[in-house]
Amino acid sequence: MAVTSDSDGPEPLEGVDGAADAQPEPVARAKSLTIGAVCKALSQEFPDISISKIRYLEDQKLLMPRRTPGGYRLYSGNDVSRLRTILRLQRDEFLPLRVIRQELATGRTETEVASPQAGSDARPGAALRRLTFSLRDKGALYSLEDVVEETGAERRLVAELEDYGIVAGEMRGNVRYYDETEREIIRAVTELSRYGVAGRNLRVFKTSAERESGLLQQILAPSLRSRNPERRKEAVEALENLAAVASHLKHLLLVRDLRRIAK
Repeated sequence: MAVTSDSDGPEPLEGVDGAADAQPEPVARAKSLTIGAVCKALSQEFPDISISKIRYLEDQKLLMPRRTPGGYRLYSGNDVSRLRTILRLQRDEFLPLRVIRQELATGRTETEVASPQAGSDARPGAALRRLTFSLRDKGALYSLEDVVEETGAERRLVAELEDYGIVAGEMRGNVRYYDETEREIIRAVTELSRYGVAGRNLRVFKTSAERESGLLQQILAPSLRSRNPERRKEAVEALENLAAVASHLKHLLLVRDLRRIAK
């Protein structure tokens, strides 16, 4: 994570690791918090939060705290709520910052991004399952023009993904349409392509997904083949839950391995 420096004055309360210096804290307006206080307030829900990360989000124009004449950041209650929303979207829905910026622009609020621990469904990855896919409903269909406009993908990239079997689309008349899941796949690959990841590199993801789906199918195969509609419905719900937990586990394993690389 990049650490940005301040061009409009130092913040003597904050060291690189968030420790306070000996200099006194400026008097803040009522209900306003310094960056160190914000970091402390959110640390219980987000153990990995740091002053450097909050500064980075500000550098990415996701946060705009008020500044005192002396250069101190002061965060209002709305600023803290916005930061909490950003952190939950990163942690629970695995969204990149570009997408989070779009979510915030559409009015996404903290109450709409409830912590899994606070909701009725506290299973790992529950938010991801609710928002990104349903096994029973493909959702709306989008033309290639719609997908390109909404995701920022190049047509060449979409064609490459079709060649490698990452997305397939559905022909209706002379127009190819993509469902919501395929649209989000294209969006994610577009983000990866900014870092030089090409279509051929995605085979590892496709192979991994096929192996995981095969494993989950084995677990629930008898129920999925049942002639009882209710039992099949319960099996599909269980499959969604298993898929969400598996995705969350894979994410955690990836984070663990990447931490080793970053040392």
